[in-house]
Amino acid sequence: MTINEMIHKTLMAGLGVPEKISEVVDDLVTKGELSESQGAKLLREFTEKVSRAGDDINKTISDLINKTLEKMNIPTREEVDRLNKKIMSLSSKVKKLEESGKSG
Repeated sequence: MTINEMIHKTLMAGLGVPEKISEVVDDLVTKGELSESQGAKLLREFTEKVSRAGDDINKTISDLINKTLEKMNIPTREEVDRLNKKIMSLSSKVKKLEESGKSG
């Protein structure tokens, strides 16, 4: 589970949204204003909408984080890895030059 998904689930749970919707639907079914199948369908539709909204929130947060990191000019993992490989290569070359200078 990503951090964005955790935030979304925490917000939804904190607001008590899933429980409240379930209570409202159960109440409507009890009062006879909805059949059980209509209530189940309504809950399913709600769950799908919440899921899509959560996906939208995740995308928005990810985009915001990526744009912020770009503006901060923080290197990516790939850039750091590439630099580490260059450093290792250069260190090896320097070591070889030092060794050949000592023996020569």
